[in-house]
Amino acid sequence: MAEIIQQRIEDRIPELEQLERVGLFTKNEVKAMIKKATALEYKLHRVTISKEDFITYIQYEINVLELIKKRRLRIGYQFKREEIELSIMQRINNVFRRATGKWKDDVQLWLSHVAFCKKWNTKSRLSKVFLLYAGHPPLTNQVATTGWGALWIMAAKFEMEDRNSSESARHLFLRALRFHPKSKKIYQEYFRMELMHAEKLRKQQKELEQAKMDLGEYEFSSEILDAKLAELVYRDASAKLKGAEFVLSLLKIAEIFDFTKTLQDMIIQDLQSRHADDPLTWGLHGQTGVGSRVGGGDGGGATDSEGPCDGHRQERGAVLPEAMWSCYIAFCLDRFKRKTNVQELKDKRQERLLAVLQRADDTALLQEPLYQKWLQVLVAAGDTESAARVAMAATERFSQSAQTWSCSLQLLVQLGSVHVGRLFLEALKRVNPKESLPLWLLQVEWSANSQSPEDTETLFQRGLISPVPAVSMEMKEKYLDWSYRTGGYKKARKTFTSLHESRPFSKAFFTRMIQIEKEQELPKINNLRDYHERALREFGSTDGELWLDYIRMELSPWGNPENCGKIHWRAMKNLEGQCVERFVSHYTLLQTGHI
Repeated sequence: MAEIIQQRIEDRIPELEQLERVGLFTKNEVKAMIKKATALEYKLHRVTISKEDFITYIQYEINVLELIKKRRLRIGYQFKREEIELSIMQRINNVFRRATGKWKDDVQLWLSHVAFCKKWNTKSRLSKVFLLYAGHPPLTNQVATTGWGALWIMAAKFEMEDRNSSESARHLFLRALRFHPKSKKIYQEYFRMELMHAEKLRKQQKELEQAKMDLGEYEFSSEILDAKLAELVYRDASAKLKGAEFVLSLLKIAEIFDFTKTLQDMIIQDLQSRHADDPLTWGLHGQTGVGSRVGGGDGGGATDSEGPCDGHRQERGAVLPEAMWSCYIAFCLDRFKRKTNVQELKDKRQERLLAVLQRADDTALLQEPLYQKWLQVLVAAGDTESAARVAMAATERFSQSAQTWSCSLQLLVQLGSVHVGRLFLEALKRVNPKESLPLWLLQVEWSANSQSPEDTETLFQRGLISPVPAVSMEMKEKYLDWSYRTGGYKKARKTFTSLHESRPFSKAFFTRMIQIEKEQELPKINNLRDYHERALREFGSTDGELWLDYIRMELSPWGNPENCGKIHWRAMKNLEGQCVERFVSHYTLLQTGHI
């Protein structure tokens, strides 16, 4: 073993000599590299080796490459790459090959090797990596369902895009499907590749025809140009993988290409015949140009005549399931959002949208997010009475949803509803207290703007005793800020004094009081120190910025710089873990005047 390791170290000598000779590394650095490399080599030749040893070796060599790259830029030396970088990259590839040979089913190792080859532009080696991978199919079905499909796709894309070989890419996809016959992603990318290949050939044919060249030796297969190979991929995929979602994904890929109308029509016909009752098929109605082909109407194209979701389907709308109502409404929303200069057409679309929303609500099948869209349409139309009614209906149906209550109450506050105060109380009763913070914030804002200071203060007192820490902390901060706005410094100071022993606290509660004190004409240094000390008592073990703020305060005109050393010593004693390192670096920057 020692002889093998010695041989490997001696193989490094030419590149190390070059590194020292051209000035990229010093003599001491070269010695350190030999020592480190020897230690790493011994780990790879132990009786029991681990994958981590290989990864550590590879990472060290990559770090050396990165360092060489930076030093080349610094000194402007760009020669001897073959003797230096190429030698290191070959060594890294060999270690990767040994690792993937031993742990064949480790997807991450293969992906790491591919990433290395791509980053360092070793395309010839990348091709060999993919060939090696093709010779090591996944060993278990469990592995086959994780990341191996991505590797096959990467290999095929490399052959198609980098090596310009559609035939090799096709063979790789077919081989991949032998191991992963149920992989949607492989089928999607295979389908896309065949369409890209057809598009490329069509462009070549067009360029040759425009140049009026003899196409004798450039024979283009009409079947390939007309996407017949992609059609075969689609038929095979749709036969093995069921479901409208997968078929729709292939349709979306086909829509990217402008020569696939026949293929798109065929896919849409399959959707009609095989997945007519699937909500996703209905969702096609909201897509420009597709809805008409699915439903047989005009799909809401240039005009707004009865489309596929209207007519007799609208008549039997009451029996539609919830998912189809959502698709129907999405279609109407899409139509409503289309720009038009014809006011009559715009009004007609709005009327239809509102009618559909109302009917969905009547059948109790309107989903929660759609109530917000309904309110937006009504407010934009100026129908505040209906908007208020819908807002109330939403809170009745989704009485435990904090989001619905927030949206509805915001609207009712804007409309100046007389029921707002009662509804806030109702909302806080029904909503889970852990999710009630947005309602408290909204209520406090409303009360501060429309109620007496006494009522607002009573509301704050209720919020302060909330059993939910997030609510209690936020109320302390808002209460302090409101006290300063309405009663000035004395009231803010009084509020802070009444709360500074009442946990839980937020950092903002203390920093806001510090800011208020600093805004005074003559800030009191003792008060500032008290606020800082109280903040540090709560957060001093994890927040280095608070210690830095304390030091900055003592360095200010009203502080005492002699206290900075004591504060620094206390910070080093109290801070935990990585907070110490961050504090030291920031403190150094503060001393040098960089922050």
